[in-house]
Amino acid sequence: MVVRDKPWLFRTYAGHSTASESNKLYRSNLAKGQTGLSVAFDLPTQTGYDSDHPLARGEVGKVGVPISHLGDMRTLFEGIPLANMNTSMTINACAAWLLSLYIAAADEQGADRTKLQGTTQNDIIKEYLSRGTYVFPPAPSMRLTKDTIIFTTQHLPKWNPMNVCSYHLQEAGATPVQELAFALANAIAILDTVKKSGEAEGPVFGEVVGRISFFVNAGMRFITEMCKMRAFVDLWDEICVNRYGITDAKQKLFRYGVQVNSLGLTEQQPENNVYRILLEMLAVTLSKKARARAVQLPAWNEALGLPRSFDQQWSLRLQQVVAYETDLLEYGDIFDGSTEIARKVEELKEEARAELARIDAMGGAVAAIENSYMKQALVESNTRRLEAIERGDQVVVGVNRWTESEPSPLTTGEGAILTVPEGVEAEQIARLQAWREARDSKAVAAALADLKSAAQDGRNIMDPSIACAKAGVTTGEWGTCLREVFGEYRAPTGVGRAARVDTQGLDEVRKSVDAVSEKLGRRLKFLVGKPGLDGHSNGAEQIAVRARDCGMEVVYEGIRLTPAEIVNAALEESVHVVGLSILSGSHVPLVRDVMERMRAEGLGDIPVVVGGIIPPEDEIQLKGFGVAAVYTPKNFELNRIMADIVSIVDGETQKAA
Repeated sequence: MVVRDKPWLFRTYAGHSTASESNKLYRSNLAKGQTGLSVAFDLPTQTGYDSDHPLARGEVGKVGVPISHLGDMRTLFEGIPLANMNTSMTINACAAWLLSLYIAAADEQGADRTKLQGTTQNDIIKEYLSRGTYVFPPAPSMRLTKDTIIFTTQHLPKWNPMNVCSYHLQEAGATPVQELAFALANAIAILDTVKKSGEAEGPVFGEVVGRISFFVNAGMRFITEMCKMRAFVDLWDEICVNRYGITDAKQKLFRYGVQVNSLGLTEQQPENNVYRILLEMLAVTLSKKARARAVQLPAWNEALGLPRSFDQQWSLRLQQVVAYETDLLEYGDIFDGSTEIARKVEELKEEARAELARIDAMGGAVAAIENSYMKQALVESNTRRLEAIERGDQVVVGVNRWTESEPSPLTTGEGAILTVPEGVEAEQIARLQAWREARDSKAVAAALADLKSAAQDGRNIMDPSIACAKAGVTTGEWGTCLREVFGEYRAPTGVGRAARVDTQGLDEVRKSVDAVSEKLGRRLKFLVGKPGLDGHSNGAEQIAVRARDCGMEVVYEGIRLTPAEIVNAALEESVHVVGLSILSGSHVPLVRDVMERMRAEGLGDIPVVVGGIIPPEDEIQLKGFGVAAVYTPKNFELNRIMADIVSIVDGETQKAA
């Protein structure tokens, strides 16, 4: 009888609206055969704000579940025995806090802490490069990560406290070599921080290394992506042995989970995404030597909006079909001995080693964040990727080739896309206020005082954080306390100032920019703004880069701006057009706020354009607010967008003449 390997953990990345609704979703998915949980938190939670903070407006429950206190965490896992569950939590700057809430909830269930299994995505370095949910400067952020690693090594031996995350690097445009090198540089920076602390000596450090896990991405070039994973395995082994002296086979094992590429999912002909997701999944499951420990797949319609339960079920069934209906798990590694695979793996390793050496010479990953090297490299590689799609050199079916299409019955009708009800935010705020009124305020004050003292004195942050969780402290209060000690941080944008002259197809647009600038009496000035807490800045960066290359003067100050700050910048900079980029689903309230403030400041004649994942009905609403143009992922031709913007400004100029 053939002995089959045990399949990987089946997960779906899920959470939205409220803790109660997310709990129903989790229990439903587990009943359908999902074997682990992957929790998506909303942006206020990820950035350490309560749901009633001004920056949280419009963001509550949109891209994940709001967790403001222990009561929310308790509700989120009601009826789910945490001692028997493997839970992944996508949380970075506030990982110590959400892990503390999780531990407090597990304690209430009577769970043995030594049995808790799961992962905190705790790679703060990649937040400065891609997702943007960082809060504190690099040094204290690394200290918080170190604290969670030390604590879990001592008290939660089955927990992965550090999930080095290359997934979002690829989403930001990283090449396979950059994904390898930048992720491994991040892991080195973390382990060096732990080693330097002196808190994990001898065998304990080996345990620390053994609990490091990775979270990776897999794109459409699935042979290259599979080779990338084999290169990861080899390079991690080299680092463990040569840099840290780890020889225990179990401790130096490259353990990783994966979500396949969302960047390549298309709004056009979205049913094709099912094939893309399957092919991408093969990259991380075909090679036994480099097979994922956990897989979560995006839904086919995530380029359109939030997936429904059916859409998530479809992705789960895809995993189950591959694992249980095929013979994939019955064989050893089918690529061992392949000269072609070996050649590609060695090529990737050689290039990644060179990139790692370059980063090491700068002083490591943190230095390469602070001097903007890694961010600029990602912006440049993403620019090259987009230009290749625009030129047709990189074929995307249904986007730049074979674009004629039958209407898809999957995307029509009521409820085709899940939307978060308008009242969710108000209800969450009401529950938050009731929580604050019902708790012991003296116990809260004492717990926060000890947290602040621990942060100032260098004590491990975890025990005081767990005490805060049990006392009823809120996410925003925890975040505020540590902001007072560590301060806040704004990462470099990676958008250079000098225009490139080699961008193809811009001659006509540049002439138009020059002509309109002459009419205006000065250079056409474009403000690119990201209101709210959405940190996915890739689109905004590419718009800013292309506008600069077209000859416009560009104002781009990075992520996490309030509508008031954006309008103030438009006023102070005397811009001619404002572009808003919002991918979190909060476009309606945020754009409404910006438009109202623009009119109040006498800027109603300045055109506003908006980009994001915006359903057709919302586009109508935004234009009703006075928005001049709306762009979604289907508008991939940046030169055409630039021509539109110049035309819009020209039209306003002629009206004013």
